[in-house]
Amino acid sequence: MTTLIRPARPDDVSDLASITTQSYYEVDARTYQRGWPDPSPRSESRNQGWVRRTQHTVATDPGGCWVAEADGEVIGGAISRERELMWILASFAVRPDHQGQGVGTQLLAAAMSHGRGCLRGMLAASADPAAARRYRLAGFTLHPQMFASGVVDRAAIPDVGGVREGSAGDVDLLNSIDRQTRGSAHLSDHEVLLEQHRLIVSERSNSAGYAYVDDVGSPVLVAATSRRTAQKVTWEAIASSAPGTTVAIRHVTAVNQWALDVALEARLSVHQSGYLCLRGMRPPSPYLHHGSLL
Repeated sequence: MTTLIRPARPDDVSDLASITTQSYYEVDARTYQRGWPDPSPRSESRNQGWVRRTQHTVATDPGGCWVAEADGEVIGGAISRERELMWILASFAVRPDHQGQGVGTQLLAAAMSHGRGCLRGMLAASADPAAARRYRLAGFTLHPQMFASGVVDRAAIPDVGGVREGSAGDVDLLNSIDRQTRGSAHLSDHEVLLEQHRLIVSERSNSAGYAYVDDVGSPVLVAATSRRTAQKVTWEAIASSAPGTTVAIRHVTAVNQWALDVALEARLSVHQSGYLCLRGMRPPSPYLHHGSLL
């Protein structure tokens, strides 16, 4: 069987959505620990969000998006983007029945060539030992991540104040905060985030921060110029959850202990899973990255 590595096309995205849904679920099932929420395949609504984000990246960064094709059938892909001298791997998967054949190595090499002029690199990795090995050998430092989940103790929610609803008019502010926290702006990625999530913003004379919040009340991206402001927008996010609803604060690295303080005060349970993989940079803080837009 001959494998072809070629640039991704817009009509490949639906195939990649199916492959990543299957592949990521199998990793979740293998790395599942007792006490965690049961793993499940990506829901249809989450899949639509993944498709929209991937279509966006294929349009903005065609040189960073590659697929593997065997006998005319897509069997894997790597989706990456450049944002202000930062290379970001957004998604990477090979169909389970084609793993262990060198396909992933070729895909990752093709995607990384897109970022050869970048000073920094960033990606989120699962708890899969094979993934950790692959990214470390590719030159990334691996920073273990924690996550917290549970039902918020409503009595613990403070009156944070000074947090407002955000809009597209805040994008310049958001990009400025991005540059201060992770070293590069999200730029057009904010357009997709605004489509998919509620934005909340805190803006004071000496500090600013924002959070994108999903429809449950979990923050999916938090960035701020101070830990106190990061805590404020995180509290505002989880406070928006309905009583009795399970929320999550994800992608917490060791430098973001402020997020653990919120989680513990809210009576959420803390666990460890996966890695933030970085090249040419320190772990960003105060910052909780988005799973694929980082």
